[in-house]
Amino acid sequence: MSTTRRWTRSSTATRAPGALLALVAVGTLWGCDTLDVVAPGNGGADAPRALDAYYYNHAVTLTWELPARWDGESFRVYGKRTTDADFFLIADVTSCSEGRCTYTDLNIVPETTYEYYVASYDPDSGTETASDYAVEVHVPQPVPPPVPGDLDAVPLDDAIYLTWNDDAREADDFAFYRIYLEDAEGSVILLGETDSEGFLDLLVQNGNTYGYFVTSVDDRGHESQGGALAEGTPRPDYHGELVFAFEDVPESSGFAFQEDESIDPIVSGTSEERHFRVEVDEEGWWLVPGPGVEVHRDAYFTTQLRCGPAADAGCLDLRVAPEDDYSGADIALFPEYSYVVRVPAAGGGWRYGVIRVSHVGWAQDGAIVIFDWAYQLQVGNPALNLRTQRPGLRLP
Repeated sequence: MSTTRRWTRSSTATRAPGALLALVAVGTLWGCDTLDVVAPGNGGADAPRALDAYYYNHAVTLTWELPARWDGESFRVYGKRTTDADFFLIADVTSCSEGRCTYTDLNIVPETTYEYYVASYDPDSGTETASDYAVEVHVPQPVPPPVPGDLDAVPLDDAIYLTWNDDAREADDFAFYRIYLEDAEGSVILLGETDSEGFLDLLVQNGNTYGYFVTSVDDRGHESQGGALAEGTPRPDYHGELVFAFEDVPESSGFAFQEDESIDPIVSGTSEERHFRVEVDEEGWWLVPGPGVEVHRDAYFTTQLRCGPAADAGCLDLRVAPEDDYSGADIALFPEYSYVVRVPAAGGGWRYGVIRVSHVGWAQDGAIVIFDWAYQLQVGNPALNLRTQRPGLRLP
């Protein structure tokens, strides 16, 4: 945050050898103790306009606009601590872009307030014209937010979904996260930034392993250390589906069970072919049935979509669709729960499908749900996988 102090154009700036902040040796430029500072119209250059300054990420940045009658003059930047008596020359700026000039001061100390002004320099007359006012900027102690923890890299088909905890939000000045990719040689690449505890990397390729870590950043640019590295290897998987919420990405918020796994089941949330779509509100994530489709009113805790021969002894799955208690009402979605959907078949009867939610969360483009699914092709057959059992959960 900066403040301004206005002065008259007859003010002078005093130099001192060995000056604080000095990036240019002032004594090599002038042999006198004061500089001539003049008002425009007296043979010198016009003053810089709209001087501003701000602190961000261990630096103070000054910006100003070119004078209305600028004629190629350079600019001199002066600064001091507010506890010092005199200003010192810290830089010459000779290059500006699109009518604006910028200077960044890295030679600063925490818990110190600095004052700056800028002057136009006319080489023909040897005079300077100072800005109408000086600006003050306080440099805070650089304390970053807490390090994000519990990073998980969820492998999908040509994608990896990252999720982590919200410990960084304990800091009042928390602003956003940065997501980094670290390769086998230790090189680090910034992938992106997000203000949610989730990020979807769509630039990966199946069969390759990728390592990630996440940092947190406060509203003044102070960045935490990186959290623990998490690795993921994306793989072909036609059941690890990622669907966005209708409120955020409507064209990728719908789902339609497919008889052929090579057909993409993700459809628009407004498609008449959808079997359901995902919605989100302040209460959570919702499965909203499509036209004529019904969902069972209960959700079933499961550990896998299917428990195969190599499954753990405690594996739980849903083998058979319940007989009744279906409706077209919305149902809340929770991780580690399975949901039974029945779809009207052409010619009458129902086809049954099941989804098992693995994740609900946020990516950079909005709310998402990740789930596995299975679909019974025989009309009227309630079996949700290869073997028919009585309805309910298979217990160990």
